[in-house]
Amino acid sequence: MDLQRRLLPSMSMLTAFEAAARTGSFTAAAAELSLTQGAVSRQIKALEDQIGTALFIRKGQRVTLTPTGALYADPIRDALRQIAAATVRTIAAPKGGVLNLAILPTFGTRWLVPRLPAFQAAHPQVTIHFTTKLAPFDFRLHDLDAAIHYGFGDWPDAVCDHLLDEEVLPVCSPAFLAAHPVAEPGDLLSLPLLHTSTRADAWNDWLTAQGLPPRPGAGMVFEQFATTAQAAEAGLGVALLPTLLVRAELDDGTLVPAIDRPHRSARAYYLVHPRGKANHPPFAAFRQWLLVEAQGERSPA
Repeated sequence: MDLQRRLLPSMSMLTAFEAAARTGSFTAAAAELSLTQGAVSRQIKALEDQIGTALFIRKGQRVTLTPTGALYADPIRDALRQIAAATVRTIAAPKGGVLNLAILPTFGTRWLVPRLPAFQAAHPQVTIHFTTKLAPFDFRLHDLDAAIHYGFGDWPDAVCDHLLDEEVLPVCSPAFLAAHPVAEPGDLLSLPLLHTSTRADAWNDWLTAQGLPPRPGAGMVFEQFATTAQAAEAGLGVALLPTLLVRAELDDGTLVPAIDRPHRSARAYYLVHPRGKANHPPFAAFRQWLLVEAQGERSPA
């Protein structure tokens, strides 16, 4: 047995330690793990003996982590999460082929998901697990293979494939526009403007592009474009929305341009992945397919 294996505690020791560290109680950990309190205590004592230092301070029915235990708890918890995630992936796709993808919620539901049946038909062996991320993150700290990102192509320690530029347009409900006619961009300055928190400067960028001064203060603010679009549909004001995400509403007349002055944002949508994931088969298949889909969007037939 090599040194690394001799230093590796058993799974039963680690799960007992993690549960006790999280709950602050051997009794609560035992209930969670369907063990006796004595069994949990013995597992943790065996772990402390293997490591050679105390991990808990015992105070009656309560236990608290020692400084060493506190330093040990977080990486053990992360490792157990990774093991659990790997198990879920294997159960979901026993033949392999899992892609863990972070998406932007409205882009995912409005643009990506409607196109996925074509990908699944071409690659039935690939299972995609989605999670929502609104901002850049460190791939080393997350069990993710790739992300769809809005911003600049400058994600640290990652490869960024340009997908789509973003064009925004002031839109509102037909009834709102009938009650508040807009003849020129400056007319919007007297109307309620709806904002999306992930595009905090969008309205001021649009006003500047029209030769107008930024508007101080803010109107209603929503976290996601889908909610902002619903607010505009309800007649609450004018929203500045990406045309590719509200194409259905523009086509069916639920939303109309308050004024036909589209503006191309400085930022864009990217597919981002760590350099070490480029040859991961599920990601390679998804990347090739997505780049073709994005090219079709940029150059419609």
